[in-house]
Amino acid sequence: MKKILSLCSMTLLILSMISCNRSGSNGELTGVKGRGKWFEPAPYGMTFVHRGSFNVGPSDQDASWSSTPTKTVSVDAFWMDDTEITNNEYRQFVNFVRDSIARTMLGEQFPEFLITEDRDGNPIDPPRLNWDERLEWDNPDYADALEPMFYAENDRIFNKKEIDARKLFYTYYWIDYQQAAKRANMYDYETQSYHGVVYDKTGAAKPIENRSSFVFSDLVNVYPDTLCWIRDFTYSYNEPWATRYFWHPGFDEYPVVGVTWTQAKAFCHWRTRLHNEYLLGHREQPLQDYRLPTEVEWEYASRADKEVSMYPWGGYYTRNEKGKFLANFKPLRGNYIEDGGMATMKVGSYDANKFGLYDMAGNVAEWTITAYDESAYMYMHDFNPNFEYNAKPDDPPAMKRKVIRGGSWKDIAGYVQTSTRSYEYQDTVKSYIGFRCVRSSFGNEF
Repeated sequence: MKKILSLCSMTLLILSMISCNRSGSNGELTGVKGRGKWFEPAPYGMTFVHRGSFNVGPSDQDASWSSTPTKTVSVDAFWMDDTEITNNEYRQFVNFVRDSIARTMLGEQFPEFLITEDRDGNPIDPPRLNWDERLEWDNPDYADALEPMFYAENDRIFNKKEIDARKLFYTYYWIDYQQAAKRANMYDYETQSYHGVVYDKTGAAKPIENRSSFVFSDLVNVYPDTLCWIRDFTYSYNEPWATRYFWHPGFDEYPVVGVTWTQAKAFCHWRTRLHNEYLLGHREQPLQDYRLPTEVEWEYASRADKEVSMYPWGGYYTRNEKGKFLANFKPLRGNYIEDGGMATMKVGSYDANKFGLYDMAGNVAEWTITAYDESAYMYMHDFNPNFEYNAKPDDPPAMKRKVIRGGSWKDIAGYVQTSTRSYEYQDTVKSYIGFRCVRSSFGNEF
C-alpha cells in the first residue's frame, strides 16, 4: 500500500513538473505576463493631488479654534475636481434619471427601447435600456406611456405640462465594506459558511447568507430643492434665485446647491457608472470609482502644501496687495458684493491654489464623506484617517451630522479657513452647500 502511495506521489510530482515547464517560465518566478503597463490619464476636469503628510487642524493663532486638537496624518494620492460640481454638470445626472425612467416606461409598450439579446443572440435578463433609440417627448404615440411622469392636471400651475420632479428617483447599490471586514463576519473555510450577522439600513440584524448580504441599495430623489433659497432666509426676497438658479442658462457654471449629502453620494455613484460603462464598452481596464472626499483629504487639498497658512492661497489675509478680496464670502457686515459677487459666483472666479483647485475657500461649503464628531481627531487613524457612519432612520439627529468644509458666500472669514470644520445634517439642503468629487489614484508616486 505504501509503495502504491509512493508511486502515486511520484506521478503527481512528475506531472506537476511537466505542467510547470509547459508554462514557459523556465522554472523562474516571472509573474503573470500580458497585463500591460499601467498608465492613468488625467480625468477630465480633475487635478492630481500627490500623497503627503501634514498636521490636520488649526495651524494659526486664532483663539476661537484653540480647543480643536491637531494631528499629524498621511494621505494617499487622489484626483479631485478642480471646481465644485456645477448646475449644468448636475443637470446631466438629472436628465439621465429622467430619460432612464422614460425609456423604462416606453419599453413596456415599445420593444425597441429595450435590448433583450446580446450580439450573439443570447437572451439578456433583465433587459437593458436601448439608448440608441431616439426619445421624442412630443411624439403623440408616446403620450399615454409617459403621462405618469408629468404633474397631474389638478397639480399643474397655470395648466403648464411639466415633468414631476418628485418622481425622479435614482436606484443604486453599494457594498458595506466596514461590516464585511469585521472578524466575526469573515468567511469560515472549515464550515464553508458565514456565522456573523449584518445590520441593514434600519438597524435590524440578519444572518449572513452569502456575499450579497453586504450589498445594500438606496433610492434617492435627485432633483435639487430649489426652495432652499427662500427657506434659508427669513424676511428676504429670494424668489428669483429659487425659480431660476438651477435651470436658467445664466447659472450653468454656478455651483449646484440644494442637494443633500445622500444626493451627492448618488451623483458620485452615477458618475462612476457613466465612466465605467464607457471603459467596458471600449474594453479598457481597470475601472474607477468616484466618491466624496474625506474631511482630511479635503483639508490636505485645500492647504496645497502650505501647512501653516490660514487660507488656501497661502497667506494670512483675505485681500491681495491691491486690496482685492481673494474668495467669495461675507467680508463686511451685509456688504455681500464687496468681493465681486452677491451670492454664489461662477466656479473658478478666483485664482486656484498651488494644486490647481478653485474655490477651496468660499463660494459654497462642500459635503465630505466624513461623519461629524467633535473628538474625531483623537481617535481617527493617522493613515488615511476617516470616520464614517451610515445613519439609520431612527437615529438621533447628532448621528446624522456630516462634515462640511470651505465655508460659503454667506460666511465670515473664519469659516473659509483651511482648518475650520463644520457640519450639516445629511438629509437637509442649503443654498450654500455643494460638493465636488474625488477619485483615488493608484501607482502614481509623483
